[in-house]
Amino acid sequence: MGRPVFPKRAVITGGMPYGNKSLHFGHVGGMYVHADTFARFLRDRIGKENVIFVSGTDCYGSPIAEGYRKKVENEGFTGTIEDYVNENHIHQEEALKAYEISLDLFGASGLGDTKIEHARETDEFIRTLYENGWLEKLVTKQFYDTKAQCFLNGRQVIGKCPIQGCQSEKGYADECDLGHQYMPEDLIDPKSTLTGDTPEMRDVVNWYFKLTECNDLLEEYVDDISKKPNVRRIVWETMKESLGQPVIYVRKEGLERYLEIKDTLPEHEHSDLENVKSSFTVEFKKLTDREKACEILTANGIRYRTGKTLVPLRLTGNIEWGVPAPSLEGETGLTVWVWPESLWAPISFTKAYLKRHGKGDDEYKNWWCDPEAEVYQFIGQDNIYFYGVAQMPMFMAQQGPDHLSIHPEKGQLCLPTLVANHHILFLDKKASSSGAVKPPMADELLNYYTAEQLRPHFLGLALGNKSVSFMPKPLNPNANPKEADPVLAQGNLFTNVLNRLVRSCFYASQKYYDGYIPYGEVSEEVRKTAEETILKYEETMYRFEFHNVINILDTYIRQANKYWARNIAAADKNEDAELRKQTLIDAFHMVRVACLLSHPVVPMGTEKTVDYLNLGEEFFSWDHAFDTVYSLMDDPEHHKIKEIEAKQDFFEKHPSQFEEGR
Repeated sequence: MGRPVFPKRAVITGGMPYGNKSLHFGHVGGMYVHADTFARFLRDRIGKENVIFVSGTDCYGSPIAEGYRKKVENEGFTGTIEDYVNENHIHQEEALKAYEISLDLFGASGLGDTKIEHARETDEFIRTLYENGWLEKLVTKQFYDTKAQCFLNGRQVIGKCPIQGCQSEKGYADECDLGHQYMPEDLIDPKSTLTGDTPEMRDVVNWYFKLTECNDLLEEYVDDISKKPNVRRIVWETMKESLGQPVIYVRKEGLERYLEIKDTLPEHEHSDLENVKSSFTVEFKKLTDREKACEILTANGIRYRTGKTLVPLRLTGNIEWGVPAPSLEGETGLTVWVWPESLWAPISFTKAYLKRHGKGDDEYKNWWCDPEAEVYQFIGQDNIYFYGVAQMPMFMAQQGPDHLSIHPEKGQLCLPTLVANHHILFLDKKASSSGAVKPPMADELLNYYTAEQLRPHFLGLALGNKSVSFMPKPLNPNANPKEADPVLAQGNLFTNVLNRLVRSCFYASQKYYDGYIPYGEVSEEVRKTAEETILKYEETMYRFEFHNVINILDTYIRQANKYWARNIAAADKNEDAELRKQTLIDAFHMVRVACLLSHPVVPMGTEKTVDYLNLGEEFFSWDHAFDTVYSLMDDPEHHKIKEIEAKQDFFEKHPSQFEEGR
């Protein structure tokens, strides 16, 4: 099997946090650390000039409008909504920097030059969909609060999700907190968050993307990505769940009434009615038929739930705080629903980044519209519907009005590779800033751990495989004081093991060679092990198996440390200068490989090590991945390292961990 192939250019994006809050630990530990690790790896692997890492604050939508309203009413906030968003944007950016998240641009869809670029991209994107025949204007029902005398959007309505099997009590206007999509009129027991009253439904006109016509296209796409080794199962399995036929699940107690009125329903098929257990299914050929059936069932007092299926994707709304929608067919004054516009926001941010560096308007096409380039989007599992089911057809619809292809040609938008993580739990419960279990904020964790202790731990949780709980001992009231802090398990690999190996090499160099690295041939077995490790690591990174990246580093660094301890002890015992020299030559090679491979995970410590080795940033280029450290020196036979003091750390622990023996 050959080595994996990486693109010539790459854009990495991280899911955008809402502009109504600072970052909690899940934003960083559940997504950003993974995105940053891969971005740093690609910079080393294909060259930093060939990588752009962008993300930003999601500024628009009802969550932000609601957050602003509450801050004004409850806290006396006197600034504008832009001030409110900007304050949160600054806090988010500061937290990301504290975790060494190396974004080339952290923009904001509603602030500064990224706002301008995003408005332009939004107008162009939607107009292209319209010109290509992929938009339809629909009259639909929207919640209206008669007491507040206003339409309700997004999180201004709350009820129970109508999707069969979903237990969410946080169903909003047309999606629940678990990402299920439905028509607004299907929401169960809706209440206005403004007044607490039950809102009524009124007709509104909006533009929708014809997502219901994309079932076959999405099935082809899902089949294609399910065969790719670097697409996680959760991505294509979750997408596949949304491709079912329009179905209604009727409770058993409604069977008798259903039989009385079934001939009034649109054409449909039903499951076996002779052996009904808890419910039976009623399947329709078209979504519109199902919606008509829902009205009839409701009018006849029959309880039911709907199944997952494709529904028209609403693009516009009437919320004031939103990106202006283009005026089409005389429909003016509309704004764009926040979810669709956040999907192309990374394109806007890429354009803004390139323009800040003096590039022309079309330069972004070399990153987003070139088969030799690739876009990697890091998201949470709740967002797979939007980034997968909704985004992919919309990106393909930019190709033109004719047959759409899941394999874009040069000049057409890339279909990003989705890297989705499962939920990161907190103390065994799903953490949400809007839920009962309040997660710690990202910056709060830095009172107990360094960023370079947390980064490898978050990677080691294997969120690509399943939901895993974050169990920080200082914040866990049920923690056993006699047991080790589980958060430090991966970090200790660097603060203890690798730190000890690096210091040992430096001390020996200073003691026996006056601070020079002894020159010679690296042992064949040491080079062979290093090469095998590098190749295995590369393949693992390609598959986004970050927990296995940590496992590979753990094995290699611990073996290197044992090699050093065993051989240097023998050299000292026997006063064997040649063995000492060879051990040091081999150990510096192992440090070189360990730092190269650890760089995406713990950048600060590895860069400090390289600085003290008196080497430059070319150290991390994979152009030299299989070379010895001597290939990076101007004069390898006389290369002197910087002097270190006693007990100097390259990979540091948090100061609190030295207190009271913790």
